[in-house]
Amino acid sequence: QVQFVESGGGLVQPGGSLRLSCAASGFTFSEYTMNWYRETPGKAREFIALISSTASVTHYADSVKGRFTISRDNVKNTVYLQMNSLKPEDTAVYYCNVNGARPSDDWGQGTQVTVSS
Repeated sequence: QVQFVESGGGLVQPGGSLRLSCAASGFTFSEYTMNWYRETPGKAREFIALISSTASVTHYADSVKGRFTISRDNVKNTVYLQMNSLKPEDTAVYYCNVNGARPSDDWGQGTQVTVSS
């Protein structure tokens, strides 16, 4: 059974930092490109960042480029998202999944990030 457990969210002031983690299980993690997404009420789930299976390739949405860094640990089956210089518009629930995941696929519960003074 495919599972994703996101953690590390919280309340942070503008300009602050958070590090999100996503522990994956139920599939061969090291063979898959992994993505981070985020969702806010009334909006579709938004792609944030991608990392290839060997971490040789990363790609970011323009909205987070230069502020967020994706990484992974294929021993721990975990993907990370380091978020710096956070802005109020980064407030969302953050999810990880394999690249190409559909809304009908298995998703975790997400982790809430709130950026507010």
